Amino acid sequence: MKLIELVPEGAISTTLQSTQRDDVVAEMVDLLIAAGSVEASARDDLITKVLSREQTGSTGYGRGVAVPHVKQTGVNKMSVAIGLSQTGVDFNALDRQPVYSVFLLLSPIDRPEEHLRAMEAIFKQLSKESFRRFLRQATTIEDVRELLEKADSKQTTG
Repeated sequence: MKLIELVPEGAISTTLQSTQRDDVVAEMVDLLIAAGSVEASARDDLITKVLSREQTGSTGYGRGVAVPHVKQTGVNKMSVAIGLSQTGVDFNALDRQPVYSVFLLLSPIDRPEEHLRAMEAIFKQLSKESFRRFLRQATTIEDVRELLEKADSKQTTG
């Protein structure tokens, strides 16, 4: 599964405005709405569902990254929003450090296998220190898309 295919045009922000976890989640859901991945009418329900998921266990995995994710009715296509924070956000990460890179994954409720494959594709890249570093240094949407494309091409070529 290629990361670049999961991230619709318009679903990347290199300058998240929010500094609080709940607001970051809302900002990222808004990115996916603006990109046409989910209906605006589902906004409040999606935000509530993602934040409810955060209550059962933080998706701040450490090393400056968080991957909030939810399987939800009304989501027809798996999609990822990517948000970068210049100041860091408290995501209650396992290492207690701020999060600078957030990948929000929304998946259809009836496709759990695809959800797992998407999570694997995301974590395969986020586990690489060089990927995290380049992501953190990205200043434009084009930088992020190029990084995803390079990561995907390395994945398929070995």
